[in-house]
Amino acid sequence: MAAVWSIQGLRAAWLHESSFRLEVYLLLVMGPLALWLGDDGVERALLLGSCLLVLVAELLNSAIEAVISRYGDERHELAGRAKDMGSAAVFVAMMNVLLVWGLLLVPRWI
Repeated sequence: MAAVWSIQGLRAAWLHESSFRLEVYLLLVMGPLALWLGDDGVERALLLGSCLLVLVAELLNSAIEAVISRYGDERHELAGRAKDMGSAAVFVAMMNVLLVWGLLLVPRWI
């Protein structure tokens, strides 16, 4: 049953979250690149895992935003803070992608 709920969550994110769709499209490009550019299993896991972490953060951010929207659109300091923190989590995950990819791949080209 948990798998069904997970698939429903992925479907909802795909249908309602343009950022999630964009990040999936990026994964479709970067995933094969990660497998090709990684020298061994650990590097491939780091490259691919950093990209998957962005999707995890986006799903959690979208969940936070959905729950807050459920309670209304009026401005509340805590609701704004929660949404900002969710957005920051996605940003940190994206910075992690840059860091991992940069640390693994840039030394090869220098």
